[in-house]
Order: sequence, then C-alpha cells, then structure tokens
Amino acid sequence: MSQLNPQQREAMRYVAGPLLVLAGAGSGKTSVITRKIAYLIEQCGIPAKAIASVTFTNKAATEMKERVGTLVDRSKTKGLTVSTFHQLGLNIIRRETKTLGFKPGFSILDQDDIAGILKDIALQDAIDPDQVKVVHTLISQWKGDLVSPEQAVSIAESGGEMRAAIMYDKYQRLLRAYNAVDFDDLIALPVQLLQNNAEVRQKWQAKYRYLLVDEYQ
Repeated sequence: MSQLNPQQREAMRYVAGPLLVLAGAGSGKTSVITRKIAYLIEQCGIPAKAIASVTFTNKAATEMKERVGTLVDRSKTKGLTVSTFHQLGLNIIRRETKTLGFKPGFSILDQDDIAGILKDIALQDAIDPDQVKVVHTLISQWKGDLVSPEQAVSIAESGGEMRAAIMYDKYQRLLRAYNAVDFDDLIALPVQLLQNNAEVRQKWQAKYRYLLVDEYQ
C-alpha cells in the first residue's frame, strides 16, 4: 500500500459501489487493481471466489494473478477469477450451455474454420469467395454491437451489406447445427444472456460481488 500515491490508495479502498479510474499508460492501474483484490480479501473479508478481475491478454491475466499471489497468502486466493474477457465469457457459456441451447462439448471455431464455412455459403449463393474476408469483418462488427442476423438485414444500407447479412444468418444457423461458437460469440452470447435472462443474471450477480476491469475499450 505504501507504494501507491494518495489517489491510488483512495481507489483501492473504495468498495461501496461502481468506480471508474481514468489514468494513462504506465500510471499504475494494474497495481491498483492487484492491491484492491488483496485489500478486499485481507481487509474487507471478501472471499476470493466472489471476486473477478478481467484484462485483455492471457499474459496480463497471468501476471496479475502472480502479483496477487505475492500480496496475499495463496491459501486465501482459492477460487479467485483472473482472466481475459473472452475466457470469462467462455466460462459463462460452459456453465450456461443448456440455457443457451448448446449440447455439451461445443466447439470454438478458429479463423480457418470460419473462412471455410463462409466460403461454402458464398459458393452456394453465387457470391465471389474473395468477398469472404469483408463479410467476416462485417459479421464480427455486428456481433460486437450485439446485432442479430435479423437486425443486420433490417439495417443493411447497400446490396453488399444485405448479402453479408443474409450470409450472417446462414452462418449462425450452421454454427448451431455444428454445436459451435466463434471467438466473437465468447463476448456476445454471455452479454445477451445476462441482458435477457433475469434468473441467470441474478445467479452471476450473486456469484461475483466485485468485478474489476484492468482496462476496457
């Protein structure tokens, strides 16, 4: 704690509700979060399993967990969640497989799998396969904005966007048939589930009392 400046200590100690910290690169945001985790466990008596911290890369998540391990006795960190956004999303999907309509053991498609599926759809619809990359980018953007295939069709502003939206719909149907998700679904599906299913939302709100985000975009 002595390594933090007054503003950082204030952020670390504030536990009464939502808190946004605005700080530049290299200003100690991660140090504040790791020490806040330690503060919650050691000073506030919050069980580690009730805390989740998310960041962007696996490397950053590993480093954050290691830092916490130097601040708190490792026996007290059992159940602590420190992961990337996508890993947390994957964990939610795995726990809510049945609710989301998947069968156990669903697959996560890689870029080559996705490209292959979209090329097959393009060939069936007499669309230039060279457009697959553009279509994939649009689908990824739509998923990031939580836009469904039906919504994508309704907001399409050009012939190209309409073709992409129709491919999006067919692509999603095939993912379901294959019992698979793509990388974008690891964020989109949990967000949509938590927004639309009160029972599931309450369950996860009860599981995690504190959600700490290293940075977000």
